[in-house]
Amino acid sequence: MPVKTFRPLTPSTRYISFGDNSDITKTKPEKSLVEIRKKTGGRNHYGRVTARGIGGGHKQKIRIVDFKRKKHGVEATVSAIEYDPRRTARLALLQYKDGEKTYIIAPAGLKVGVKLMSGPTAAPDLGNALPLSLVPVGLPIHNIEMVPGKGAQMVRTAGGSATLMSRDEGYAQIRLPSGEIRRVNQDCYATIGQVSNSEHENVVLGKAGRSRHRGIRPISRGVARNPVDHPNGGGAGKSKSGGGWQQLTSPWGLLAKGYRTRNKKKISNRFILVRRDGRPMKNK
Repeated sequence: MPVKTFRPLTPSTRYISFGDNSDITKTKPEKSLVEIRKKTGGRNHYGRVTARGIGGGHKQKIRIVDFKRKKHGVEATVSAIEYDPRRTARLALLQYKDGEKTYIIAPAGLKVGVKLMSGPTAAPDLGNALPLSLVPVGLPIHNIEMVPGKGAQMVRTAGGSATLMSRDEGYAQIRLPSGEIRRVNQDCYATIGQVSNSEHENVVLGKAGRSRHRGIRPISRGVARNPVDHPNGGGAGKSKSGGGWQQLTSPWGLLAKGYRTRNKKKISNRFILVRRDGRPMKNK
């Protein structure tokens, strides 16, 4: 998907860029595979704001995506490549021989009319879903399960791909896009290929209105407020990085920088071999 830019005739077109959507073949979603999305405005069932900066935006419908690919051994045909307003990747509409239709995350290079399959008998070709025990070492993969049969949870964003490095003692070692190396049960399923729409990271919103269309409301910075309103407010000296005595925090005092948010006792730590910063994981 190439990115379109514009002549700077107005302040917004100076920086704004769009995807040209040339890879999309169908503009309206499949009616049987969508649900209504009810917006909360960031409020809970008491009507209190629990997530700031949420509200407004264009109406969106939820596309029901098949992350499990349970129809093993049944051939499906790609009938369309579609846009998903709540996702960075494209969706592929599959139609099975028995008439059932499902959405999957579209891998890069997938074309309309291609035949796909999932299950142990599927070939390791683009878009097919196989258990990690049958995926050739070194192939790029995405839509990776963490628990067998639970459905894909990892590597689902636009342009993402992981690499199967090796297999040992019932586990596959996978290098994730973050650089983390993790052990995953080799009975978990993964899809061959890289996630589509890799140019998404080059899109620049360019103006505040495009954030509002997405349901994102503006939030003022803590350092721009008064001390009564925020822990980082007030003071004659200004610093984006904190500096001096001031540590950047949330409005409720939680540290924003240098604070490890991952629980040291998390059970899944034992599956991480190398952390995303390149250091080996110390498992007790």
